[in-house]
Amino acid sequence: MVSSTSKWFTGKGMLFLALFAIAALISDQVKFSAAWGAPNQFFTAFQFIGPIAGGFLGLAAGAVSVLFAELISFAYLGKETSLLNILRLAPMIFAAVYFAKFGSKFDLKNNKILLVPIAAILLFITNPIGSQVWYFSMLWTIPLIAAFILPNNLLARSLGTTFTAHSVGGVVWLFLVPTTPAFWAALLPVVLMERMAFAAGISVSYVAFNTVLSKVESLIPSQFVTVDRRYALFATPAPAKLLRK
Repeated sequence: MVSSTSKWFTGKGMLFLALFAIAALISDQVKFSAAWGAPNQFFTAFQFIGPIAGGFLGLAAGAVSVLFAELISFAYLGKETSLLNILRLAPMIFAAVYFAKFGSKFDLKNNKILLVPIAAILLFITNPIGSQVWYFSMLWTIPLIAAFILPNNLLARSLGTTFTAHSVGGVVWLFLVPTTPAFWAALLPVVLMERMAFAAGISVSYVAFNTVLSKVESLIPSQFVTVDRRYALFATPAPAKLLRK
């Protein structure tokens, strides 16, 4: 995993960030599914591409590239500059951080990202609406379970990632958009199916990117991009020291 952020302020570093941000931006234009209860709002293929930035570029650079792509998309689509729209940039940034932090081993002391879904649960169950359908927030225990029990499993990592994003977005929606307990109850099965699809998409995207990058690995400065050959199809295994996060 990239250990320093200073290298990203070089010409090559900024180029890598820009290229990944452009790929994320393009994926943000591909609609995947309509957002429940939000007219003219859609989930896009960015749900698959955005989070894995943390896996390739490291925590800080991955989060920056995601934010960069989101800001460009925000301006390109001419979205209204409202508090709701601004806060909706946050879920994917936290998703990229979660994906960056897990993948080889679990270390509670160094993984404060788990405080995000915990805080989301507390905010949800103490809200007047959320308290009436408190069980909905139990979905946000999935990032905790994935981190504790299956930190080496890509699908579990992807599930934890997408539900971390959902916990942030869910709390933003709860506090800024008028809803009812019935709305959240009806949303439960939709979220389960939706997030399973997103987790599968994240996993497939990560394998696809690792596979492609492993083929051109000699052309990529290793200090900028981490290629995890455990998830690269047709690639020879990497030495153990290269697989450490």
